[in-house]
Amino acid sequence: MKDCIKPNMNFEETGFAYTMSLISGKYKLPILYSLAFYGTFRYNELKRFLDPISFKTLTSNLKELEEYKLIIRKEYQEIPPKVEYFLSDKGKSLMPILDQLCVWGEKNKQESLKK
Repeated sequence: MKDCIKPNMNFEETGFAYTMSLISGKYKLPILYSLAFYGTFRYNELKRFLDPISFKTLTSNLKELEEYKLIIRKEYQEIPPKVEYFLSDKGKSLMPILDQLCVWGEKNKQESLKK
């Protein structure tokens, strides 16, 4: 943690703030985690998997994740159109961190249920 925040540094300039700006929102982490766990998804498959996400929300989240280079959108020149989404190398590099969030959540969820 020492390397992320330095004395007299503005929080918005930290690596933490940058990372959170890329993955913040209700559905970005579930999208990334779904692609990591299950692999490539087509749009409607992802929509069904993340139900009740709206089409507009899914579309905007996918566009942002693609813009941040965390996912790759592959479009096939077919009729009907076929589009697939999968993690980029940059997105894959985020998965150990998401796994640790999951581990932490499972551990603390169990402790919370014991009370």
